[in-house]
Amino acid sequence: MSSGYSSLEEDAEDFFFTARTSFFRRAPPGKSRSGQPDVEKEKDTYNYLSKEEIKEKVHKYNLAVTDQLKMTLKSNGVYTGFINVQMELCKPTPTPASPGRLPPSGGGNGCMNTLHISSTNTVGEVIEALLKKFLVTESPSKFALYKRCHREDQVYACKLSDREHPLYLRLVAGPRTDTLSFVLREHEIGEWEAFSLPELQNFLRILDKEEDEQLQSLRRRYAAYRQKLEEALGEGWKPGG
Repeated sequence: MSSGYSSLEEDAEDFFFTARTSFFRRAPPGKSRSGQPDVEKEKDTYNYLSKEEIKEKVHKYNLAVTDQLKMTLKSNGVYTGFINVQMELCKPTPTPASPGRLPPSGGGNGCMNTLHISSTNTVGEVIEALLKKFLVTESPSKFALYKRCHREDQVYACKLSDREHPLYLRLVAGPRTDTLSFVLREHEIGEWEAFSLPELQNFLRILDKEEDEQLQSLRRRYAAYRQKLEEALGEGWKPGG
């Protein structure tokens, strides 16, 4: 297990554990990371398999494990286990033990982190836990968790939605990281994605104002042309006269 070990397994009713030394409060039910109601998240989306299917897959998974990082199945069908997350961040990230400095391994850019999570933990919660552990103060919305799949000598990367459950993906794929692995990356920032919602709304107001000014200017120009034509007609203007 790498020195980047963290746990997201529930330790109390209102909290879940991260990096062994810090806690942060679980969002109220039905709330997304933005604090808005999330109807889809209230559904039991992680229970894709029946309890018997989960039991069988956990058993087969543990038989195939070679690094002692086995899964544990609870009586209610929830299971816990480990995932490795590759940190591929553009900027250096500090560690809790040494803020502002990168350790030789186990934290920061390009390193591998081992997380102990539950089948109920979502991608959004995993991202928040990793950022909190490495004291990254930027918004979790600027980061994404990817699954990296290997098929026929080809590597495919796919961004996961915040509501997906990494441990379920790990269970279905099996323990081999050359079949499935996880990567945390910063979003590729487009032209407008770097701005906040209030800034974008302000840009729209400015565009509306500029559009109105341009329309008024155009109306004045055509009104002036129309006035000159009407004056010419009123003076008895004749072609070639």
